[in-house]
Amino acid sequence: MVKASDFKNKEVINLANNEKMGFVSDFEICTTNGEISAIIVPEKNKIFISSKNSGTRIPWGNISGIGEDIILVNMRPDV
Repeated sequence: MVKASDFKNKEVINLANNEKMGFVSDFEICTTNGEISAIIVPEKNKIFISSKNSGTRIPWGNISGIGEDIILVNMRPDV
């Protein structure tokens, strides 16, 4: 079992363009089943998220793999 706090120590890398997106800053949790439905990575050059809609939302289905220190995602850069 993985704790949500463990995700914040993992760097997110986009396989679509080999870009380092940053580190997980927040989550979306489904209220019906309690599962993570998306992770949020702050916009580049932002230290913290100041509003609810800031950052890049990555749906759980776009996560390709979770390693010891990285999360691989597959997101088109224009999304």
